[in-house]
Amino acid sequence: MPEGDTVWRLAQRLRDALTGGPLTRCDLRVPRLATVDLTGRGVLDVLPRGKHLLTRFEGGLTLHSHLRMDGAWQIYAPAERWRGGPAHQIRAVLGTADHTAVGYRLPVLDLLRTAEESRVVGHLGPDLLGPGWDPAEALRRLLATPERPLGEALLDQRNLAGIGNVYKCELCFLLHASPWLPMGALPRPERVPTLAKKLLEANKRRPARITTPSARPDRRLWVYGRAGRPCLRCGTGIRTADQDPTAEERVTYWCPTCQPDPRGTRPAGRPEGPPHPN
Repeated sequence: MPEGDTVWRLAQRLRDALTGGPLTRCDLRVPRLATVDLTGRGVLDVLPRGKHLLTRFEGGLTLHSHLRMDGAWQIYAPAERWRGGPAHQIRAVLGTADHTAVGYRLPVLDLLRTAEESRVVGHLGPDLLGPGWDPAEALRRLLATPERPLGEALLDQRNLAGIGNVYKCELCFLLHASPWLPMGALPRPERVPTLAKKLLEANKRRPARITTPSARPDRRLWVYGRAGRPCLRCGTGIRTADQDPTAEERVTYWCPTCQPDPRGTRPAGRPEGPPHPN
C-alpha cells in the first residue's frame, strides 16, 4: 500500500499534469458516478491527506480517491499508450489538452462538495506531510490507549496520518522497540512523531525509499523485506509475524536482538520467508 510520502509525490505529479487548463475529458467508471461529467472544469489543486488524494475542481467539487493495496494513478501524454492495466480495471479518466490521468483499480472514488471534505478525511490524525502537522496532538492520540501495541498504534491513521507497514517496521526498529510493546511502555514516546516526520520528509521526493545510511539497493531499509537475512546492525536473522491476524498483508519485520520486548508480548515469529509485498 502506498504510504504518505508516495501519495505526496503522486499529488505533485497529478497537480502538475492537470492544473492550468480545463478538462477535455472526464470518465468516472463507477456506477454511482457514471453520469458525472466534469468536462470544462479546471482542476484547482490536488492535495494529499495522509494516504488520501483530494482533487479539487472549479465549482466547489472534490474527487476523493484512495489507492489502498492495488490502486494507481498513471499520467500519459496525448499520444502515449496507456499501460497501467486492462481497460476493465480503469475507474477514472481525467484529461486535459496536454495530459491524461488514468486511475486503475481505485477501490475508493467519491465526488463531494469541497466544503464537505471533512466527511472523508476529517477522521485523520495530524498529517505527517500536511501544512497543519501537530506533533503534540499526534503524541496525545498515540498515548490515549497506552495498552495498544506500538505497531498497531502507528498504523492507525486516526493517530497520525501517512504511516503504512514499511514505515511501521522501520520506525519500530529505529526506536529499538518491539512492534508488540504497549505504547505506554515505550521509553521517550515523544520520539515517535518526531522520527516519523523526519523519515517521511526525507523520502517524499525520492523514488526509492531509504531509511538507512546506505544507498545500496539491498540495504536501503533496516528490516522491511529482509526476512531471514542478517540484521544490518547486529547480524541476527530478521523475523516476521502477522501483527494483526486479520490483516495478512501487514506482515511485521523486526530484529529480535535490536528490538527487545521486556514484557514478552511478541510472538516467536518466522525466521525465514520471502518479503511480503506492500
